[in-house]
Amino acid sequence: MAQRILVVDDDPQIARLVQTYLEQAGFTTQVASNGEDALHAIRADKPDLVVLDLMLPDRSGWEITRIVRQDPTTSTLPIIMLTARVEETDRIIGLELGADDYVPKPFNPRELTARARAVLRRAVGAPPAPRVLRSGELSLDLDGRALEIGGRAIDVTPTEFDLLKAFLEQPNHAYTRLELIERALGYAYAGMERTLDSHIKNLRRKIEADPAHPLYIETVYGVGYRWGLRG
Repeated sequence: MAQRILVVDDDPQIARLVQTYLEQAGFTTQVASNGEDALHAIRADKPDLVVLDLMLPDRSGWEITRIVRQDPTTSTLPIIMLTARVEETDRIIGLELGADDYVPKPFNPRELTARARAVLRRAVGAPPAPRVLRSGELSLDLDGRALEIGGRAIDVTPTEFDLLKAFLEQPNHAYTRLELIERALGYAYAGMERTLDSHIKNLRRKIEADPAHPLYIETVYGVGYRWGLRG
């Protein structure tokens, strides 16, 4: 799938020029002519890169960059600033606010395209943000494969971890035993239900304050199990 680039510039000729060269290079593009439209597109469409003019009619590129970097959902979005202002202090401010590159006008569209590729390569190579699933005091670190309850580390087996992952990814879903076995082990066949029940029993001993009256893993009679705690 082609990477998506949002071009933000109030000069339609420049925006069209940048859009043409980026699309010829294989990117998908979208154009915004002011800061409000740009912020809406960033939040709604989640582009892979923003080429951002510094001087816009409503908000400056600096302000937009600051807003993007302060929002956890967009804080890692790559930004290339594009501006006619050539003062060194302007470039430094842009980079300090979190712009990934700074291209002065007039510019060579091929150079801008090359810089876009380079910025996107760096972004792809960056480590992803930690992925954590939470429910009540329970926190499941998907990348570190670690479980904590109330800040206390709990040792779980790989199968137990995968069972927790399945529950937290769909907390409202009543899983059959075979569904859970398939999610945790990657395969399922008749006769493994008692094995699953043993895993659930061990897991309840580790995470429940009272395993006989579970708060987290509920039994759904006639079906299987469901995550009981919401939020």
